[in-house]
Amino acid sequence: MIEKKEKFYEKVILIGAVTPSHSVEKVNEYLKELAFLAETAGGIVLKSFVQKRDKPNPKTFLGSGKLQEIKNYIEENKVDSVIFDDELSPAQQKNLEKFLQVKIIDRTRLILDIFAQRARTSYARTQVELAQYQYLLPRLTGMWTHLERQRGGIGMRGPGETEIETDRRIIRDKIALLKKKLKAIDKQMETQRGNRGKMVRAALVGYTNVGKSTLMNLLSKSDVFAENKLFATLDTTVRKIVVRNIPFLLTDTVGFIRKLPTQLIESFKSTLNEVTESDLLLHIVDISHPNFEEHIQTVQKILSEIEAVDKPAIIIFNKIDLLPDTPQNKLETLHKTWLAKTGKPVVFISAINKININVLKDTLYNEVRKIHVKRFPYNDFLYPDLEN
Repeated sequence: MIEKKEKFYEKVILIGAVTPSHSVEKVNEYLKELAFLAETAGGIVLKSFVQKRDKPNPKTFLGSGKLQEIKNYIEENKVDSVIFDDELSPAQQKNLEKFLQVKIIDRTRLILDIFAQRARTSYARTQVELAQYQYLLPRLTGMWTHLERQRGGIGMRGPGETEIETDRRIIRDKIALLKKKLKAIDKQMETQRGNRGKMVRAALVGYTNVGKSTLMNLLSKSDVFAENKLFATLDTTVRKIVVRNIPFLLTDTVGFIRKLPTQLIESFKSTLNEVTESDLLLHIVDISHPNFEEHIQTVQKILSEIEAVDKPAIIIFNKIDLLPDTPQNKLETLHKTWLAKTGKPVVFISAINKININVLKDTLYNEVRKIHVKRFPYNDFLYPDLEN
């Protein structure tokens, strides 16, 4: 009988910095999200440390006193990893590892690790691998890179070439190879998008874990993987949806997050093309989250970076069932708040409990219809106007 191995959970601590631009309250909220990320990656958070600084120490990010406090805690509690909420420079990471004698991870590396765990298809794995190598390249000094020595050995090293220089060349070669591979897949995907014809295309966008995949399952009556974890799905899913009598294509995309690593935005550009090439965005917001306004701003910022911020959109405030049962959270009251006055169609729903879904379908119908009748004006008489 084969014994099942117990899953190993790393013991981690989290580090945040209070700066003139980030209050204690804001940093504590950020650390809550970092804890969720750490747990998603397979860690157990033991404690969070916060230091107030005008700016990070260029050598060690934190001051010497706080570092000693952290080191004492690490030794007493046998901590495996220290996770920083900010991106560390290669020098900071090297110095911290030398002093604390444990694995040092910054927010970017943690997100990349989660993406690597979550990637299911060859395409997603290739995108994540590219992002990981782009992150790793400037951080080789002093790191054990566990690279396969495919290019090492006899006849492959130049005069006086160091091991790190060889590693750098291996990584640059891998990056070039992965970019070439992605380019070939991108061409295939572009052909697939072209084959979809003139059908109206909508894309689900939003912060990670707001319920995009749950809503996709509800509207398409399909079974897209969804769970209460960050980045539950990375692979783009496209489904044909029919609302009333209008068919359109709906795409579920990767969730956005605060400080989304630039390497991921770069390597996931083709996936994000599903957003840039869509006719309509369904911007899902978790209204029950205390930071939902900042989440909206984060999504808008990333949409701006990929030049999709001005597209027609429906704002869908999801998870109203998780709001406290107070008069100000009733549907009729929510419609009178600033949330409903964004200048774009707004709907308040619960995807998991199917609350207000008919209103969402009507709104979706009206917005898809506007695009559809412009594209197929001769069919206009087939589609009654539901706005009135």
